Amino acid sequence: MAVFDDPLRDHQHLDAADVDHLHHLVGDWQMLADLAFSDLVLWFPPTEEGFVDEEQRSFIALAQARPSTTQTVVHRDVVGDRIRADLKPMVARAWKHQVETNSSDQGMPAPARMRVQAVPVLRGGRTLAVVTLHYSVAALRTPSRLELTYRRCAADLLTMIVQGRWPQGPYEFNSFGGAPRVGDGLLRLDAEGRISFASPNAISALSRLGVADSLEGRSLAGIGAELQRATGVAVDETQPMLLTGKKASRTELEAHGAVVTVRSVPLYRDDERFGALVLCRDVTELRRRDRQLMSKDATIKEIHHRVKNNLQTVSALLRMQSRRMDGEEGRGGLQRAMRRVETIAMVHDSLSKGLEESVDVDELMRRQLHLAAEMAQSERSVATRLTGSFGQLPPDMVTPLALVVTEVVANAVEHGLGTLVDDAPLTVELRAARYADAAGRRRLDLEIVDDGVGVPEQEWTPGLGLQIVETLVRGELSGGIEWVRGEGQDPRPGTKVVLHAPLVSG
Repeated sequence: MAVFDDPLRDHQHLDAADVDHLHHLVGDWQMLADLAFSDLVLWFPPTEEGFVDEEQRSFIALAQARPSTTQTVVHRDVVGDRIRADLKPMVARAWKHQVETNSSDQGMPAPARMRVQAVPVLRGGRTLAVVTLHYSVAALRTPSRLELTYRRCAADLLTMIVQGRWPQGPYEFNSFGGAPRVGDGLLRLDAEGRISFASPNAISALSRLGVADSLEGRSLAGIGAELQRATGVAVDETQPMLLTGKKASRTELEAHGAVVTVRSVPLYRDDERFGALVLCRDVTELRRRDRQLMSKDATIKEIHHRVKNNLQTVSALLRMQSRRMDGEEGRGGLQRAMRRVETIAMVHDSLSKGLEESVDVDELMRRQLHLAAEMAQSERSVATRLTGSFGQLPPDMVTPLALVVTEVVANAVEHGLGTLVDDAPLTVELRAARYADAAGRRRLDLEIVDDGVGVPEQEWTPGLGLQIVETLVRGELSGGIEWVRGEGQDPRPGTKVVLHAPLVSG
C-alpha cells in the first residue's frame, strides 16, 4: 500500500483536517479490503480546475490496497496513474452526486470477471475523494456465514464513509504491538455489546484465555470482567467502554499465560451507534519474545554498568598505588594505566545508556578529548577542539577508537611543548570526517593536530603508549596510522597524527 499525496499539498479546496482524514482512511482501510474481499483504489481530481470544469475533470490514483482474504484482481500498482476511461463515468458520478455507484448501473459492460463499486469519501458535506472497490466475479459463489458477515461489516463501514463517520480519526492504540487484522479473529457486537458473531480464529484466541463456553449472545465486557476477577490483573478503566463497542481503541486481555490484543471499531448509522466490530489476535508468543528481549536488554545494560563500576574500582586502586610509589617512572606508569582504564570505563558508561546497533560518539569523544588533556602530566595550559563529526559508529569500534584518542592526546600534551620556555598554551585539535572511496566503501578519517615542537625530523622509536596505539589501529580497527610534522613554523611546527579506518556496518 502506497500513498501519492502530492496533489493534496496546499490544495485550495482541502484544509489540513481534510488531508488528515484521507490519510487516516488509507492507514486503516486494509480492514475494509479484507472484509469486502476486494481491491481498493482511492481517486482524487489532480488539479484545482478538476473541482470546477466538469467536462475536463479527471482523476488520479492516490493509494491502493489488496485484500488478504481473497485473490487480488488489480495486480498492477496504479498509484499515480490517471483513471481509465471505463471507470471515469461512475467515479465522476459518485464525486458529483455523492452516491454509491456500481459498474452495472452505468449500462456498460464491466471488465471481464470484475465488478466495480464507487463510494464517495465525504467530510462536512464535501467530497474529498472516491474509493473504488474491485470484486472478482468468479469469487462470488454461494457465500458462507463468515463471508456474509464480513461483507455486511464492509457495507456498514462503506455507509459510514459516505456519511463522513469513518475513519474516526487516529485510534488510541496505547502503545500495544501486534495490531490485529480481520483474518486474526473478528467479533461482531450489537448495540448492548453482546456478541452476535464470532469467527473461528476469534473463538480460538479467546479459548486460549480460558473462555470455553459459546461466545455468541454473551457480553464481551462481561467476559473481560470475569478474566480480570480470575487473574487479578489490573486493567485500564476505559477497557469496559472498548469491550462494549462504545470507544475506538485497543487493549489487551491476559489470562492463564495467554495474551490477546483486542481492537474495537464502533459502527454508526447516521448519529446512532448500532454495534461494533472487534478484531482480536493471539499475541502470546509475540509477548513472550518481547519479554525475552526486554530481559536481554536489561541484562546487557546491567553488564555494561557492572563492568564500568569494576573498571572504576581498578582505576581507584591504581591511583592509590601510584601515591605510594617512590619512583617517578613507576608512578607515571601507574597513572598512564589508570588513564586507559578510565577511558574504557567511560565507553562502557555510554554503551550502558543505549543498546542501539550504532553509537553517536561525538559527545563521547568531545568529553574524552578534554579529559585526556586534563589527566596528562603537564603543568602547561592546554586547549582542545573537536571539528567535524564521527556520526554513528558500530559499538565494537568505539572502545579502541577512544583509547587511541586518549593515548595520542596525552602524548601530545606531555611531550608537545618539549623544553620550550614560552608561556603560549598548547592547542590540540581532533578532526573527524567520513567519506566513501571510489569503490563505495565508507571510511573514517581522523587527524589529531597540535601546535607543539613536532616529532623529531630524524628517525625515532615510539614508546609503549604509541605502540599500543598502532596495535589498536591495525588490529582492532583494521586501519592505518602515521605521525608527521605539522605545517607550523619553528620552533613550533606541530605534529599531525593521521588515522584511516574502514566503517563496517553496524
